[in-house]
Amino acid sequence: MSSESEASQADVIIEARGVAKCYQIYDRPSHRLLQGIFGGSRRFYREFWALKGVDLQVRRGETLGIIGRNGSGKSTLLQMIAGTLAPTAGSIEVRGRIAALLELGSGFNPEFTGRENVYMNAAILGLSTAQIDARLAQILAFADIGEFIDQPIRNYSSGMVMRLAFSVMAHVDADILIIDEALAVGDAFFTQKCMRFLREFKERGTLLFVSHDDSAVSGLCDRALWIDAGAPVAYGDSRDVVQRYLESFIAERQGGVDVRVGAGEGAQQVRHRHDMRRDLINSSNLRNDIEVFAFDPAVSGFGEMRARVIDVALRDDAGRDLSWCVGGESVVLDVDIVADLAVDQPIVGFYLKDRLGQLLFGDNTYLTSLGQSLPLAAGQRARARFAFEMPRMKAGDYFIAIAVADGGMDDHAIQHWLHEAIVLKSTCQSWSIGILGLPMEKIALERVE
Repeated sequence: MSSESEASQADVIIEARGVAKCYQIYDRPSHRLLQGIFGGSRRFYREFWALKGVDLQVRRGETLGIIGRNGSGKSTLLQMIAGTLAPTAGSIEVRGRIAALLELGSGFNPEFTGRENVYMNAAILGLSTAQIDARLAQILAFADIGEFIDQPIRNYSSGMVMRLAFSVMAHVDADILIIDEALAVGDAFFTQKCMRFLREFKERGTLLFVSHDDSAVSGLCDRALWIDAGAPVAYGDSRDVVQRYLESFIAERQGGVDVRVGAGEGAQQVRHRHDMRRDLINSSNLRNDIEVFAFDPAVSGFGEMRARVIDVALRDDAGRDLSWCVGGESVVLDVDIVADLAVDQPIVGFYLKDRLGQLLFGDNTYLTSLGQSLPLAAGQRARARFAFEMPRMKAGDYFIAIAVADGGMDDHAIQHWLHEAIVLKSTCQSWSIGILGLPMEKIALERVE
């Protein structure tokens, strides 16, 4: 073996070879007793292969997403990688410390308090009592469950259990993190915090991530494994695997009709868009009502703070603050900043993010002010204004992140970044295709002779 291939092999942190898991299904309790009596001479059970023939290699620093329908074998595979379940056939080799968030509340004693469970769970994951003592304040601050930390776990909501379990897992210096649908539980703010942690963890560790949210897998993961009925279907680039999975799902939903992906013929830039369907949509139950929550100046942020964001508002064309808006209609995002110290080249920008922290779209003032810098002296204020048509969004929670920086497009210093400056809550029917529905200038169906 060459030195190059040896180095490549040493970089593999998880390796599975021909992994399979079989369960014995007994129709009656007495059959289990009879099986014990007769041993291998007679069979009183049916075999159920939850997983069969899985081969994979996960390299250090890689993020692997695992997708598939309920009951496809995803959780079974993760339990075997985590070491809580033994394979029936094949082998799994793991090189590094694992922290897993599998079945919600697993590893917690419901009669123990949250604090006692922190010590017990962290010890199971390899920390000494002294190490837990040193990190306890960080664990509790991340979980943010207040006085409930000294209450028995049985009194917790599922969201509180997830907060505590994730917080412990995030502070044990694991080489490998395994997340199995845990982020589907809990409030949107904590989900955002978890996703920010996972994106940071990707820079130093290996992540295995199971989710029914295909966009989260393609956005967070480098590679993906698609499992169906216990067998691997596809393994490779996450976007390619997710695309194949969606094509298969849609084809089956459409009665087996093949789904093909074709290239478009290009589009011309449109200066002004008016959705021809707006009146019809807005007078039906398809109208996309979006609740807009007021800006909270105390929202968490970071930066050098030579300039600060002091106000953010979503307004209509007349400048009136919006507490509700409608997808497809014009809005204006105003961002007010103040310079506490001199700022030579301020740039103000925003992102719209979904509940998992994925960046849906955004923009900034850099190109608009190119060649005409607007330096701010200490005490001066400025307002950035972004006018656009609000996209139609599927039901759920969304966030507008705001930032002010000093410098150029590629070389700048963040002065103030707010992760969740404005919260949006979309309520609508899931009629749009994809994450966002853009206003259409024209849609036509015509017979071509």
